[in-house]
Amino acid sequence: MEYRRLGRSGLKVSEICLGTMTFGNGADEGESARMVHAALDAGVNFFDTANSYVGGVSETMLGKALKGRRGDAVIASKVFNPMGGRPNDSGMSRLHIKQQVEDSLRRLQTDYIDVYYIHHVDVQTPLEEMLRAFDDLVRQGKILYTACSNYEVWRLMEALWISDSNGWARFDAYQPQYSLVVRDIDEELVPACEAKGVGLVAWSPLAGGYLAGKYRPGNLKAEGTRSAEGWGFNTRFFAANHAEILQTLIDTAQEIDRTPAQTALRWVMDQPYMTSAIVGARNTQQLAETLAAGGWRLPPSALKALNKVSAQPLRYPRAFEETMVQRRNSAVTPPKAR
Repeated sequence: MEYRRLGRSGLKVSEICLGTMTFGNGADEGESARMVHAALDAGVNFFDTANSYVGGVSETMLGKALKGRRGDAVIASKVFNPMGGRPNDSGMSRLHIKQQVEDSLRRLQTDYIDVYYIHHVDVQTPLEEMLRAFDDLVRQGKILYTACSNYEVWRLMEALWISDSNGWARFDAYQPQYSLVVRDIDEELVPACEAKGVGLVAWSPLAGGYLAGKYRPGNLKAEGTRSAEGWGFNTRFFAANHAEILQTLIDTAQEIDRTPAQTALRWVMDQPYMTSAIVGARNTQQLAETLAAGGWRLPPSALKALNKVSAQPLRYPRAFEETMVQRRNSAVTPPKAR
């Protein structure tokens, strides 16, 4: 298992992060604990949860599973979603943050959360309010690193500027949806995060199971999967050529003697800007197959093929300005030719 720094911080996390959305929703307490210990034994030290996953059950199960091994784990949790019916039971107000961090600490049976995310965009609360509340929690030692998810690039940059200007704890990680069929962040968010030293932790690297090897182009239903239950991947976010990408993935996986899931996950982790990829599982057998994506690299030919088929066309203004370096270089006349 490879360990990478989270952004510009000194924190090192495993390239595979165990997501716990299935804890209490497909995996019972016993199976959840077995998955946590299997992940730890495989070298995973990064665990992702949220206060709202199964109404707090996910955090509770993760806390129980880590009892006695808390020092081996980097726990990431999130705040934003409704946790009750009162007006302040959701969002990013200082009040809601204070209430929810205390509840999460209690459920996780810990006195600190390593990485604390703003889960979604809150347009009703000033960035200054939520960022100062997060900074207060860092100073109190209740959270160690701050982060956000699903932010537009302008909002991320504004948040970083506010934090830097005030000397507050700044985001060390950004959690985007990212996979072979969802590469929207490449154009703006990836360069911004690289420039500002913000780590990228991908959610849904298998596109909700679409890239796990259970489906074929034109056949998007499989018995015993989330698709059969009416939830899982949402193709409205997928690239227009997602069927071609899926077929290329299947062919490439066969060529390198890996499963499509391992290949798709490895592709995400092999992107030079990616810190970690979050994977979920319903049982230890499924998790074991996924964990086999760690500790190796895609062959150059496989990486090239997947990069090529999944690359999406640039949009304005990037598309308009893409040739400007070439234009400048070609305008230079060598001294001998003058």
